[in-house]
Amino acid sequence: MRARILIFGSCVLVILVLAVWFVTATWFDFIGGRGSAWTWRLLAFALTSGFVPAMILSFRFHHPLLRVAYSIAAIAIGFLSFGLIASALCWLAFAGTRLIGTPLDLQRSAELAFGGALLVGGYGLAKSIFPRTVRLTVPLPHLPAAWRGQTVALVTDVHLGNIRGATFVRHLVWRLHRLRPCAVFISGDMFDGTKLDLARAVAPWRGLIAPRGVYFVSGNHDDMRNRGRHLAAVAGAGIRVLNNERVVVEGLQIVGVHDTETHDPKLFRDILRQTHLRPDTASILLAHQPANLDVPEAAGITLQLSGHTHGGQFWPWSLIAARVHGKFVYGLNRFGRMLVYTSSGAGTWGPPFRIGTNSEIVLLRLVDAGRGAGGV
Repeated sequence: MRARILIFGSCVLVILVLAVWFVTATWFDFIGGRGSAWTWRLLAFALTSGFVPAMILSFRFHHPLLRVAYSIAAIAIGFLSFGLIASALCWLAFAGTRLIGTPLDLQRSAELAFGGALLVGGYGLAKSIFPRTVRLTVPLPHLPAAWRGQTVALVTDVHLGNIRGATFVRHLVWRLHRLRPCAVFISGDMFDGTKLDLARAVAPWRGLIAPRGVYFVSGNHDDMRNRGRHLAAVAGAGIRVLNNERVVVEGLQIVGVHDTETHDPKLFRDILRQTHLRPDTASILLAHQPANLDVPEAAGITLQLSGHTHGGQFWPWSLIAARVHGKFVYGLNRFGRMLVYTSSGAGTWGPPFRIGTNSEIVLLRLVDAGRGAGGV
C-alpha cells in the first residue's frame, strides 16, 4: 500500500510540474503580466503540490490544518485543470492563425480563454456542493406487492474526509427526510479513507428515518484502511451493514457484497451462491462498482445499485471513466436479464468540481415489470 501511494504521489507531482509550466508559459507568452514567470510558477506549484503530502499525511493524522491544506490544493488542481484546457485552446488558436493566415488578436483570445476557465471552474465548484435529485421508474419482474409503487433512495460516494464531514451528512439526511423514500441504499465509499473522527462524521445518519431500513456496503475507499472500523462506525450510526449477505424485507431480497470481494469473480460467485437467492422473487444487490456484472446476472440478481465512477466528475476524466466502464459509467442500463443503476455519487474525490456530471441523490420508483412500466 505504501509503495503504491508513493508511486502515485510521485506521478502526480511530475504531472503537476509539467502542467504548471505549460499554463504559466502560455499565460506569459500570450498575455504577459507583471513579475517573473518563475515567481508565478513557484506560487502555482506551491498551491497544487500540497495535495499529495496532505493526502498522505491525512491517512495517519487528523488535524484542521491538514484539511485546509488538502482542500486548498484540491481546489487549485481543479482550476489548474481548466487552465490547461484554456492553454491548449490558446495554442490551437495560434496554430490556426498560422495555417489559414487569418488575423486574430491572440492576447484577447487568451484573456477570453483563461477568463472562461475561471468562470467554468467556479461554476463546477459550486455545482459540486449540493446534490440534485434524480427520479426514475424501475420495472422489476416478480416484485412483491408490498413494494409496488414504492420509492427507494440510492446514495453513494459520500466521501467523508478532508473536504466533507458531518455537515454534509446532515444536509443529505435533511434532503432524504423531505424526499421520504421507504428505504435508503448506500452503495459504498462513505469515507475517503483518511483519518478522522468516524463516529462524529456519521453521527447525523442516526436521525434518518426510513420505514423499511437503511442499508450499506463498503466501497474501495472504505476498504482502503481498516474496513472493520469503518463498518463499525456506520453500524453505530444505525445503518444496517450488509456483510456479504441477503436480507428479506416484506418479500424483497436485499443483498450486499463489499467491494473487495467483488473483485474476485470466484469469491463473488460463492458469496452470492451462499445467500440462497430465490429466482422467483425480485432482488436488489448493493455492490460499489459496476464490474464483473456477469456474476450477479448469472446468480439471478434483478437490479444492481452501484457508484464508484463519479461519472468522471469533469473533463477529461469523464472521458476516461466512460472508456473504462462503458455504458455502465452512469445511469440505468441492462446487462442480460439484470438492470444496473450506476450513480455519479453524492460527493466527490480529489478536486471538488462537477462539469458535465452532477452530485446526486437517486430516487427509484419500483414497479412490477409485468404491469406495463416499460423497459431499458
